[in-house]
Amino acid sequence: MTQNFIEVPHINGYLLVAPDIYVEPRATPFFRVPEMRKGSQPTDNGNLLLTPEERDELITKNPRAEKWIRPFVGSREFIRKIERYCLWLVDCPPDELRKMPLVYQRVKAVREFRLSSKKAATRQSADRPTQFQEIRQPTRDYILVPRHSSELRRYVPIGYVSSNVICGDANHMIPNAELFHFGVLTSSVHMTWMRTVAGRLRNDYRYSATIVYNCFPWPLYYPESFKPRVEATARKILDVRAKYPTASFADLYDEISMPADLRRAHAENDAAVMSLYPFRPDTPEEILQVRLLEMYEMLRQDFADAED
Repeated sequence: MTQNFIEVPHINGYLLVAPDIYVEPRATPFFRVPEMRKGSQPTDNGNLLLTPEERDELITKNPRAEKWIRPFVGSREFIRKIERYCLWLVDCPPDELRKMPLVYQRVKAVREFRLSSKKAATRQSADRPTQFQEIRQPTRDYILVPRHSSELRRYVPIGYVSSNVICGDANHMIPNAELFHFGVLTSSVHMTWMRTVAGRLRNDYRYSATIVYNCFPWPLYYPESFKPRVEATARKILDVRAKYPTASFADLYDEISMPADLRRAHAENDAAVMSLYPFRPDTPEEILQVRLLEMYEMLRQDFADAED
């Protein structure tokens, strides 16, 4: 019996018809762009975090506490516009703390929780129970990227956030970022890269600083006059979002409910960023994925040669 075999193109690990190129984690970006870091980690058993009701009750019973309460966002709070707060006692004097009995009790509970941990680093942090275990909060406004986002969204919601808002470790942050960085990161080019190399957690994309951000091929050569165009389209995205103050990112970036003017703003930004690359504006995503991987491989080899 004769069997007929059909030869298929080579498929790489990213399920693309492309050479075997695999993205390896990097501790720093290829380019001179601001560092991406995780948000601050409380390790508090919930004692430093507050619902709006807990915040109001705390202020009613201990009015001094209001000074030491800040807005807090994890990825869920950021995407779904959920109001949450935290005790931010980094500079709180000990005599001030002792004048706030309810806050003092919460801090005591943090210490007891950390002392009970099996991890030595957590037990050591019990000596400073007024503070988050890991503090990375910027002193300037920053770009926030949630570490997990639904694969049903065309764009991972990325925001500019006030330094007054404490960013939890369910997010990544980029301090000292500019509008240009925001425009490139929220573009279809970066989203294509993210969809190609990011990990998965159930049906969510898992955005990694070491893989997605640090390995991203930023545009190399473009006329300086192109940069203001990206800054302008990035600003327009933020301005359009501001027209919907009660809408969450889950509302704004749902493929059904996404406002038409926000969709247009993103399309303009996509075109502006695409013009920085040697790609045709109508390049299909599967071709763009391969080209970005090829750019990454060239960068990886160049950096490897420079280190030899």
